[in-house]
Amino acid sequence: MTGEQTPVRRRTLTKDKIVDEAIRLADAEGLEGLSMRRVAQAVGVTPMSLYNHVANKEQLLDAMVDAVVSEIDSPAPDGPWREMMRARAVSMREVLLSHRWASVPLIGRITNGTATLRDANATLGCLVSAGFTYPQADWAKTAIDSHVYGYVLQEVNYPVEPEGYQAAAAEHLPEIPQADFPFLHEAARQIADADYDGRTQFVFGLDLILDGLADWLDGARRDERG
Repeated sequence: MTGEQTPVRRRTLTKDKIVDEAIRLADAEGLEGLSMRRVAQAVGVTPMSLYNHVANKEQLLDAMVDAVVSEIDSPAPDGPWREMMRARAVSMREVLLSHRWASVPLIGRITNGTATLRDANATLGCLVSAGFTYPQADWAKTAIDSHVYGYVLQEVNYPVEPEGYQAAAAEHLPEIPQADFPFLHEAARQIADADYDGRTQFVFGLDLILDGLADWLDGARRDERG
């Protein structure tokens, strides 16, 4: 029976199935546990069968990153730029939190997958259509993306979960002498006493960036009018 089933499974193997299984493994165990052998075992084929669809692990990782990008809500090139950029950033954060391994390869790899190219094109198109020059649109996209990446990397690597902030602040408060560090001591005390939850707000920083870009664009338009 096994000999009859294996060829059927190989014939139905696709690159999408391989990528989906690789993402599932990375979501569960991180990239450290990802290997071509593990992926092959998960889809029920020999490792050599994978190479008919992906050349190597690096190509597989590129495809995984592109699949993650495909989950992001890209803007409409002719949509209202501020609302579009805000929705994209919020969506990107949610996607990266659901794939906690993805931020670093997304930042550190040049991936020219279809979804990645489509998202970049739509984002730049939305900003350029709103009146940003191409350099300004690129700077704006980078500023927004940097906020998302930095915030998510902090979220997934911070040693204390949000619900543990109060207890952690109370535990470490004695290590922050009030006489030497009065403002830091008071901030920690307020968290320990539940006067403040200690959580930064993703949209607070995002809206500061968007407000600044809006002011910049308005100023440029005023300059054009003389």
